[in-house]
Amino acid sequence: MEYKRILAAFCALVMISLPSLGRAQDRAQALLQELLQAETEVAAQRLENQIISEWSKSGSASMDLLLKRGRDALDVKNTAAAIEHFHALTDHAPDFAEGWHGLALAYFEAERFGPAMDALEHVLALNPNHFAALRGVGAINERVGKTGLAYRAYEKVLELRPHDPNVEKAMERLEREAIGITL
Repeated sequence: MEYKRILAAFCALVMISLPSLGRAQDRAQALLQELLQAETEVAAQRLENQIISEWSKSGSASMDLLLKRGRDALDVKNTAAAIEHFHALTDHAPDFAEGWHGLALAYFEAERFGPAMDALEHVLALNPNHFAALRGVGAINERVGKTGLAYRAYEKVLELRPHDPNVEKAMERLEREAIGITL
């Protein structure tokens, strides 16, 4: 009998969380459309911050806490702790793209590019418009000498998030190697 009550309470909690998660995703989609129309770098950055805030809403207070702990660990350069928190998050919420993105960032900081790329693939499978994950794909490919792939990833970033000066500089840096020069 106790088991049924616990299960019913858990199901109710999940059902309550689902509508808010859906609203966050809808809000993120609307903000992405605004981002495409951003006319300045400042406007684009403001919208990017709002989008990331929406993407960071898992619908579960426990998962949001793991995300925060992982990000806090990254902020203080405690990569091992960040990896642990993000692993726990992706184990418990495998469909939460932001958990995978955090794991990718932690692996990137640890210079473990293979696992970072694997985590980025999870992000992009769950959220193909995740411009920060695409930036990560570009950065990893650039680091390992795959300039053509890096350049194409950065192009996709600018399609989703215009006015990204770091990506624009990276593309300028890679342009000759990635697409060659015309004579």
